[in-house]
Amino acid sequence: MRGLQSVIRLSTHRREELVDITREVEEVVARSGVRSGLCNVYVQGATAGIMIQENWDDSVQEDALDLLRRLIPRGVWRHDRQDGNGDAHLKSGLVGPSETIPVIDGRLGLSTWQNIFLCEFDGPRAERRVVVTVLPLETPHAED
Repeated sequence: MRGLQSVIRLSTHRREELVDITREVEEVVARSGVRSGLCNVYVQGATAGIMIQENWDDSVQEDALDLLRRLIPRGVWRHDRQDGNGDAHLKSGLVGPSETIPVIDGRLGLSTWQNIFLCEFDGPRAERRVVVTVLPLETPHAED
């Protein structure tokens, strides 16, 4: 069984937002045919991140953004003199660019209340690219 790598392309609409990409990642896992393995979700770009968070209530996602805004305010960083987005770089670094989720019985091993979110910290952007890599677990070969 071979793995699969696919790029999800999407646009963002606000400076800071969490965009649910779970369905798109699930489609890549399904196309891969992998029954047991790992799925890595990685966003390209220095001002975005990937987060697994509750999917039922939007207030949790807003709370996550509010926390990051309080921890890392806008307009007070050295990098702001160049691009005005020093906070976006720091938020991205804190959240991180990727998450790895187990693939169990051909499906993402997320709990009922977990989804995968692209975290936009410097939008809106016409295109964000998320690389999804699905790798099968190697099964040991029977000895002769």
